[in-house]
Amino acid sequence: MAIKNEDPKRSRSRLIGNIFLLIGVGLFIFNIFAPQLLSNQIPRVPYSLFIHQVQEDQVARAFIGQDQIRYQLRSSSPDRPGEVLSTTPIFDLNLPQLLEQHKVEFAAAPPQGNNWLGTLLSWIIPPLIFVGIFQLFNRSATPGGLQISKSKAKVYVQGDAPKVLFSDVAGVDEAKAELEEIVQFLKTPEKYTSIGARIPKGVLLVGPPGTGKTLLAKAVAGEAGVPFFSISGSEFVELFVGVGSARVRDLFEQAKKQAPCIVFIDELDAIGKSRTSGGFYGGNDEREQTLNQLLTEMDGFNADNTTVIVLAATNRPESLDPALLRPGRFDRQVLVDRPDKIGREAILKIHARKVALDPSVDLSVIAGRTSGFAGADLANLVNEAALLAARAGRSTVQMQDFSEAIERVVAGLEKKSRVLSEEEKKIVAYHEVGHAIVGALSPASGKVEKISIVPRGMAALGYTLQLPQEDRFLMSKEDMEAQIATLLGGRSAEEIVFGRITTGAANDLQRATDLAEKMVTTYGMSKVLGPLAYQQQQNGFLGVMSNQRFMSQKTAEMIDQEIKEIVERGHQRALEVLKLNRELLETMAQKLLESEVIEGESLQEFLSQIKRPEALVAA
Repeated sequence: MAIKNEDPKRSRSRLIGNIFLLIGVGLFIFNIFAPQLLSNQIPRVPYSLFIHQVQEDQVARAFIGQDQIRYQLRSSSPDRPGEVLSTTPIFDLNLPQLLEQHKVEFAAAPPQGNNWLGTLLSWIIPPLIFVGIFQLFNRSATPGGLQISKSKAKVYVQGDAPKVLFSDVAGVDEAKAELEEIVQFLKTPEKYTSIGARIPKGVLLVGPPGTGKTLLAKAVAGEAGVPFFSISGSEFVELFVGVGSARVRDLFEQAKKQAPCIVFIDELDAIGKSRTSGGFYGGNDEREQTLNQLLTEMDGFNADNTTVIVLAATNRPESLDPALLRPGRFDRQVLVDRPDKIGREAILKIHARKVALDPSVDLSVIAGRTSGFAGADLANLVNEAALLAARAGRSTVQMQDFSEAIERVVAGLEKKSRVLSEEEKKIVAYHEVGHAIVGALSPASGKVEKISIVPRGMAALGYTLQLPQEDRFLMSKEDMEAQIATLLGGRSAEEIVFGRITTGAANDLQRATDLAEKMVTTYGMSKVLGPLAYQQQQNGFLGVMSNQRFMSQKTAEMIDQEIKEIVERGHQRALEVLKLNRELLETMAQKLLESEVIEGESLQEFLSQIKRPEALVAA
């Protein structure tokens, strides 16, 4: 985008102002140091020598000041005046008497001749310096200049960068369909205005992180062929109060000049949090002033039929101020959710264009193994697979590279430098096999695809990889109980084989407890407590959302008891499955200790031998 040249009048006025400022600073410095420079021209002697010269009747006259005594020696010749010297005074009450005794003329030193100038400059120069510094920070100069109150929005116009189109966005077909109307309005606004239709001023893109909200906004601008202003909500807020609202005004002024255009505000919750949530006290909150200015601009910027569409993105719509969501502002919300299997495959195809794929790579299989991945996760997955292939010296990305990349994303990097003792490795092997055997009997948890005792991530000493085979949006009570049993399979295997437990199940216990608590307090899956929700979301301290229970002590005790019973049932189920398959547990653990990894056909052959308890067969 071309940068506009500065107004010549403004440039001349700034130059004149800077010249006066430099002159004032120069005079101020001269006023400070000139007396010292002048005084340095008079020879300075020790005070003791001055007293000795007075006692020897060598001093004719003296001018006594607070910081300096200047005196003149008696002249030895009428044609030549005596030498003028100076000394630094000390506290001496006897000095006047000594001067009178030796008939020395003395008086107080006259005030400095430029004292009035110093007084004047002391009142004028500091404000001028302050104004000059403020103008330096707030000047409207070249892009390299510091501009506090100017908008920091990045402006994209046609030709500045590769255009992003809807064809570059996949997995969010419903959102694209909603935004297509915005594109048509920007292209042909008369089609809508001729019949009195009014396009929404603001469109709020809502969805989890990494689902492509920013990419969608750029695609709308690319399809419509209009300028695109992009800024994050946090960029409005600065240290100085009032700067954020000034930036909002400047942003909308720029947008009006380039209409039709799109203004995109990312992370809207940074400035749009509810004003009733607290967190700041007093009426001078910078974030609140910025929000008020945004509301005002959205109310008025379409008054002159300016074609400006405001797109915003957030992953926390529940925290936004209600005033932002009312009709006339962000009155249309578009959900940008995680993609389903078909959407994931389409996203993988887009990102796979940039890498050399081996013909054996089946993107539909990869899409099925990446349930819950967002668009950003899939882009990272393709890049990780390409890096692994390059590291191995292959010219194309193969299926094994994608499998390893999925493990990196899900479980973290391998930590082969973390060496376990033989006893620890044995415990980890039985622990992971216990997860696999119990998990194989609960399809809702996903298919068991790999068991490893190679440490990964921050704390995992081993892992069992279970990947869902299909997208699921609902879970039954039985599915959740089976998932709890799977989580407790590792601890149960340790109990059966070693007769003791270790700290390795800490994360499993936490997840199992959290899941059981949700069953009781959120999903109403307790027969004792009934179909009631005991967990309510409230605004906590400083506006932080928190979950708090509002119930009697007796109800809280009943909830704790129900959670304990659910987790204990899962524990007993895991113990029953593993005791019935004790021989298989031993065989798989020994195999895992030998090879460190069991996967593929070998793993599926082992899992096909699992015996199902009668209770599960009946179910």
